[in-house]
Amino acid sequence: MVVKAVSEQGVRLNIRKETLREWRREFARHLRALGIAANATDRFVRGETKPHKLDGIYRPMRDPKRHSTHMNNRLESVAVELLKGRLRVDADKSKLVQTRKEVERGWRAVSEILVREGQPELASHVDRFVNQMSPPRTENEQLAVALLERIRKPSAKEIPSASR
Repeated sequence: MVVKAVSEQGVRLNIRKETLREWRREFARHLRALGIAANATDRFVRGETKPHKLDGIYRPMRDPKRHSTHMNNRLESVAVELLKGRLRVDADKSKLVQTRKEVERGWRAVSEILVREGQPELASHVDRFVNQMSPPRTENEQLAVALLERIRKPSAKEIPSASR
């Protein structure tokens, strides 16, 4: 479902994030009441730390024909920091780590409840999910990891052929 945040007069509505979250939860609740499996799980509870992008940044990143100057500037900045041997820690990092700790605590509590209720197999799935969550990384850290992986793994064009 898509919610278009525009009034009947065509004016863009400014809807708070918390209001949108509540709408998602209510929509999922109504679907469940109709017998349709639905959830409204927040991104961080699913272990995702990918930051939200404004449309003007996001769309050029997704379209190979377009060019995102914002992301190119971010990548260049991270590359320079890596070349200097240090990656600046973002101010949001501590909040990101704290949120992840709270999420993990919550999932561990769910696992313990499942064990107590005689569902150890489901509890082990929860534990595996928590253990497989990617580490909480800021956007700069994610960009640095991507750059370093690109350097470490040569592309197919760079790998010499055995027949040469």
